[in-house]
Amino acid sequence: MFNPFNLLDKLIKWYSEKVSRKAKIITAIAFLSFLIGVGLVGYKINDYFEHDPAACMFCHVHDDANKAWAKSKHNVVNCHECHHSTKKDQVVQLYRFAVLGQKKVEPRHGKIIVPWKLCVNCHWETNAKYPEARKINRSRYHAKHMFTEQVECAKCHGYKIHQFLPEERFCNTCHKDKQVHGTGMEKLPCLNCHTDRTKDLRPGRKKCLFCHGEEAVRKELIADGAIDVKFFQPSSATVKKAIKIKVPADAPMQFNCYECHKPHEAVRPDWGNCLNCHVNIPNVGKHGLHVKSMGMKCKECHKPHSWRVTNESAKKECVKCHEYREPRKFIGS
Repeated sequence: MFNPFNLLDKLIKWYSEKVSRKAKIITAIAFLSFLIGVGLVGYKINDYFEHDPAACMFCHVHDDANKAWAKSKHNVVNCHECHHSTKKDQVVQLYRFAVLGQKKVEPRHGKIIVPWKLCVNCHWETNAKYPEARKINRSRYHAKHMFTEQVECAKCHGYKIHQFLPEERFCNTCHKDKQVHGTGMEKLPCLNCHTDRTKDLRPGRKKCLFCHGEEAVRKELIADGAIDVKFFQPSSATVKKAIKIKVPADAPMQFNCYECHKPHEAVRPDWGNCLNCHVNIPNVGKHGLHVKSMGMKCKECHKPHSWRVTNESAKKECVKCHEYREPRKFIGS
């Protein structure tokens, strides 16, 4: 019966007794060189598939992704620094291409192929290899969505392959009920209004005044460099079209615009809503006569954003209905 161990024993005995010392040295050097050569070739092959973007293009199965990557901000980043796969996955992919003839990558099926833990390597801490990567460690947008809501980065950045800057109305993919109603605001990018400057991401007064205010406000916000203004700055046409308002420094009700304006709900404020806060006003002075009996709207006397009825404004507005009377007498007898 054939015994491989006997054969091996004979081979070793022959090599030790019959082969000269010089031949043994040459054989050992040749064998060692062979091992080194195999190791180098293996290393080069592994390095190619692990670190060379050309390896991803070898199979020709995702040309669209390659083209988008080449045009993106990440075109200096190696594919494998973001896309990690196991050796098993790589073998399966190679088998599908070489044996099964698969020419296209399967759809993502909603999978997150780049987890947030990889993104923060460059966009949270400073990465010596990519020092120019924009940091998000002071961004309230990312604090809310990434840490509080645990939304994966790729849900907003890269939901279209290798397109990392979100589209203008990308928020609606999740916030489907937050459509905008308004004269000219319907198609505005979400971040034309929502800002990284406030804790709740809602538009602060100055963000509204970027379009509706003076040039000084625009310069201030641009210099501040918040994400919303840096990447989603309202166009000059939008700014020009917006109705300009002035809010006197001594005007009452110095609060956020959205307390009255609800752009996700209505085109303009319903001035009857003033009574939601000013509940007792109909019982004060002659408000009952004007509001209840005559059906007048608050803004007919109280001009938006200045609000206070002064002697000067009364001489212009009140006389449209009756002779001039001092505003203070409106309250008292």
